[in-house]
Amino acid sequence: MATLPQLIEEDIQRLEEVLREFLERSDATTAMVIDQGGFLISSQGDDRQFDLTTIAALASGAYMANQTIANLVNEPQFNSVYQQGEKFSMFVLNIDENCMLTVIFKAAVSVGLVKYYAGPAAAHIAAQLKTAQERDPEGGLDLSVLNLADPSEVFKRRS
Repeated sequence: MATLPQLIEEDIQRLEEVLREFLERSDATTAMVIDQGGFLISSQGDDRQFDLTTIAALASGAYMANQTIANLVNEPQFNSVYQQGEKFSMFVLNIDENCMLTVIFKAAVSVGLVKYYAGPAAAHIAAQLKTAQERDPEGGLDLSVLNLADPSEVFKRRS
């Protein structure tokens, strides 16, 4: 079963635009759209100091572990995960049943600010993913079946 709609170049451009706008408003360092399997779909911001492919996989795992905890405390779901560090912090917000917004930001940046702008960004991303799904309701990708270590080439802009 496909977990991600088939994305075309316009979809990726829109995701990148939403992420750039989010970074400008929130003062975050890096923002990523990842699927729940931990695959990086799109990112913006400073990627020089981070291994985004690995962070995406681990952020997904942390989010999914949180969902298990939610079930154990009779909560239908926790829609976000916040990891606080001394230099950087990370916030993961559920976008839809398939994707998450993962944000890395300096510890000095207010998590409240990040959360405030993450909600509308996630809504815009969800709308674009819905548009892609409606374009081809039967199509889509299950990135885990593709067995790609780095799916960035799948979502690369054509030259």
